[in-house]
Amino acid sequence: MIKDDPVNNPDHYTTGGIDTIDYIKAKLIDEELAGYLKGSVIKYISRSKYKDNEIQDLQKAFYYLNDLCMLVDKKNE
Repeated sequence: MIKDDPVNNPDHYTTGGIDTIDYIKAKLIDEELAGYLKGSVIKYISRSKYKDNEIQDLQKAFYYLNDLCMLVDKKNE
């Protein structure tokens, strides 16, 4: 059994049978997705110091930043 990963794959993100980020990626064009990912990075960084688990929000920001880097890298290939 796979343990819940609150940063990379929280259980509640797959309610309905699809991971929310996969659905978002399927519905947005790359430019829109880049904006969503940038916004997510800003959101998690700016509120991290106010949360009970600051490092978890910083790790979530890194998750979205990594996705953004992969998207930009794909575009530049």
